[in-house]
Amino acid sequence: MASAVEQFAANLNFGAFAKAEELKKRLWFTLGALIIFRLGTFIPLPGIDPQVWQEIFDQKSGGVLDMFNMFSGGALERMSILALNIMPYISASIIMQLLTSMHPQLEAMKKDGESGRKKINQYTRYLTIVLAALQAYGLAVGLENMQSGIASAVINPGMFFRVSTVITIVGGTIFLMWLGEQITGRGVGNGISLIIFSGIVAGIPSAVIQTLSLGREGSISTVVIIGMIIMVVGVIAFIVFMERAQRRVVVQYPKRMVGNRMSGGDVSHMPLKMNTSGVIPPIFASSLLLLPMTVVGFSGGGQGNEFMDSVARYLQHGQPAYMLLYGGLIAFFAFFYTAIVFNPDDTAENLRKYGGFVPGIRPGKATADYLDYVLTRITVVGAVYLVFVCLLPEILISKFALPFYFGGTSLLITVSVMMDTVAQIHSHLIAHQYEGLIKKSKLRGKRK
Repeated sequence: MASAVEQFAANLNFGAFAKAEELKKRLWFTLGALIIFRLGTFIPLPGIDPQVWQEIFDQKSGGVLDMFNMFSGGALERMSILALNIMPYISASIIMQLLTSMHPQLEAMKKDGESGRKKINQYTRYLTIVLAALQAYGLAVGLENMQSGIASAVINPGMFFRVSTVITIVGGTIFLMWLGEQITGRGVGNGISLIIFSGIVAGIPSAVIQTLSLGREGSISTVVIIGMIIMVVGVIAFIVFMERAQRRVVVQYPKRMVGNRMSGGDVSHMPLKMNTSGVIPPIFASSLLLLPMTVVGFSGGGQGNEFMDSVARYLQHGQPAYMLLYGGLIAFFAFFYTAIVFNPDDTAENLRKYGGFVPGIRPGKATADYLDYVLTRITVVGAVYLVFVCLLPEILISKFALPFYFGGTSLLITVSVMMDTVAQIHSHLIAHQYEGLIKKSKLRGKRK
């Protein structure tokens, strides 16, 4: 643990940070963009009775709505214009990546380089608008059918409310998608991940206060609270360890005669991360689970429809069906996304072109098979790690009936995004130091 702290302090060189003007501008831009996102979660959706909706949300809380509300940063609880958050964009990204791996034209477009990537990103944006419109219309219809007593959540239901809701929520989703891209390009870190991260972190203070209040009232014992703190610290340490774990494949380059000198013969390592897919599998799994569960919650769950009642009952947190489905989706996306980001055949071909080889393995097809074998084995461990981290808090939350949702997916996203952001800050600091050295060398050259 001490070495991790030392590494963290070494990455954040505060002396160099004070001189890095470009980095400070990027950090201020990122902070300003996240503040704008947080302010947007407090702008209410037109036509909603806030008091009635709050009563309805309190009645339906404790399941999927808590998860959705956590990812939206409280926007769903307040039924703001950002109620869908960035989830339609994530769903569109899932669909496009599935299509890219199955459709030959999209796969060829992906290999075109920057131009192909831009086209795929544009198609993802269009699909995001379509998904957001469908989800927004379903949300509008669901809100019209929701009542608390004799009062309806919608003040004036009808086609005007549905159209205005679709336009408003789709506009909010598009704004968040644009804001995330601006953070990625002009700020620090991945914009989409930081938006989800800020929404999760925003709910931590209220969850802590609520837990301590319940402990003071005697609803939750002190032992349980202390156990939760120990569990959170332990899970965070485990996440940091696993995210840094890697399998190093030895790569050797043969010696070559260049002129009168012998060059080459170097030995390097190809690092294969234990969790190559990162936080993508839990986010994708949560996004896919939220869609049908939200439909159940807004359309028929608990309304007398036997099929909807059964789906709502089996998909509750802590239920075996929910656990199996959630864990299965996480494992599937762990292998699926790893296969997308790392192609053993391309890697083996690149090694062959540059004269590199794995000791004891023939170049070409044998190297590709060996890399695929190693990657499959470590991905199994990575998938088990992701399933364990995401399902353990789910079981504990359902067992102790906590009044808020903050599961393993939240911890995984929070810790991983923080590590990635710190790494990018470190990269900017190193680049700034290199720029300073280059400027000093030029000045010395002029003086001479």
